[in-house]
Amino acid sequence: MNRNVLSRRVLAGTALAALALTGCSSNNEGADGELSGEVKVNGSSTVAPLSEAAATFYREVQSGVNVSVGTSGTGGGFERFCKGETDISDASRPIKDSEIEACEAAGIQYKELIVANDALTVVVSKDNDWADCLTVDQLKTIWEPNSKVTNWNQVDPSFPDEPLKLFGPGTDSGTFDYFTDEINGEEGASRTDYTASENDNVVVQGVAGTKGGLGYFGFTYYEENADKLKALKVDGGAGCVEPSLKTAQENTYQPLSRPLFVYVSDAGVKKEQVADFVNFYIERIDDIVLEAKYVPLTAEQKSTLQAEFDALKAAA
Repeated sequence: MNRNVLSRRVLAGTALAALALTGCSSNNEGADGELSGEVKVNGSSTVAPLSEAAATFYREVQSGVNVSVGTSGTGGGFERFCKGETDISDASRPIKDSEIEACEAAGIQYKELIVANDALTVVVSKDNDWADCLTVDQLKTIWEPNSKVTNWNQVDPSFPDEPLKLFGPGTDSGTFDYFTDEINGEEGASRTDYTASENDNVVVQGVAGTKGGLGYFGFTYYEENADKLKALKVDGGAGCVEPSLKTAQENTYQPLSRPLFVYVSDAGVKKEQVADFVNFYIERIDDIVLEAKYVPLTAEQKSTLQAEFDALKAAA
């Protein structure tokens, strides 16, 4: 588990409390009447399916509000967010110190919310019939900076003489940050001679079309493409564990299970339609996570968020 995860989960409850205080009156007004205007969301392509599902459900109750969801990567999303260009930033990792400083310099204050969990998934082609599980050390050997591994038999002598072709997220991706931190021991530390894209579908197509291909991305993208990809088990020291809803929620898929975030700006939540959308997002989180095929919040995560939210609504 990333060293920031536990503290971030605690912060999420506090952040929700502040959000509800700011937006509860707007939510009441929005729930009873027609709203209009825009809600601008941008950031992680991993979190985007959650926000897109939220936007789809929200249109059923507030058709006059235009919720746009862009995918410029976690880093690209924070860059726009900290310039005041968006109301909500989707993120597959916590905000970095440098991004916090950029927001502070621009006078942008925000709330952090955990909206789901994920199992970052290592995938190979369906044609790969030799690899079923890789250790963290083997993944590091493949992905560490200046790695010279270009063939599967360099990963394990029992593997065939098959060229290893790598695909993965670009450097603006929170998935890239998380994977490099957990596998290579330093955020951003990675070999550079691979096909990189902020669009996970490019990674899907590359791996699926290459017999010796290997890549990684969020669990949802694997589920959507399970007919043409194979997910590898990962051995983090306690044996091979497959990525799944169960192993991610139970925190047994290590070290690649993680929380997913949305960040809401204080300026954004002052807008009636933004406050209403965020409150809707929280209240319908179970439906949203199910629709987007992510790992639901744990009972503890949900109870913390819901208790804070219910108490504040009752006191409003």
